[in-house]
Amino acid sequence: MLLTSFFSYIVQGVSITIAVTLVALPAGLVLGLGLALVNTYGGPWLKRLSAAYSLLMRGVPPIVLLFILYFILSGNVVNLTPFWAGSISLGIISSAYQMEILRGALLSISGGQMTAARAVGMSRLQAIRHIILPQALRIAIPPWSNEASIVLKDSSLVYALGVPEILRRAQQLSATTQQPMLAFGAAALIYFVLVFLVNRGLDALAEKTKLPTQAA
Repeated sequence: MLLTSFFSYIVQGVSITIAVTLVALPAGLVLGLGLALVNTYGGPWLKRLSAAYSLLMRGVPPIVLLFILYFILSGNVVNLTPFWAGSISLGIISSAYQMEILRGALLSISGGQMTAARAVGMSRLQAIRHIILPQALRIAIPPWSNEASIVLKDSSLVYALGVPEILRRAQQLSATTQQPMLAFGAAALIYFVLVFLVNRGLDALAEKTKLPTQAA
């Protein structure tokens, strides 16, 4: 009965955990894709800038960027709630990792396809949009699923700003009931189920959209 009450209270934070993930992951995807395209097809300076961005963001702990956005920038530069500060910071960090995933996928496409597309009258932009990018996005799904799992788990960091997601609720239960094993054990199980579902869903998507050349 006690365990059931723990789960019922912590599960109320699942919607917030999912909301943080659904802001951070697509934001990181859009920014990461733009950076990957710039790094792959841009000029030398754009390539250096995108590479420097990736290096910097992958070297900064997400919690540090979260604190910078909320405690330094929010109120002085922009007005961000704890939810948005946490979600945006996770999206920024994730964009660097997604950039590397997508860049690798873009580079895996044979250069001959670009040449062939240009030979039949396509512009470079048209070739990227209609020939290269659809293939690269499919190739990127398996490694991207790992990043999706990481962002989902990193969403727990927003508890530091008081956002009532899964970990924050587990922490509150631990403090009020003096049952940390039950509280954090329930939270761990909920995270495991969420990550499992995300991985299975993206595995199914990868299988469904697999290119003929990827088939075993």
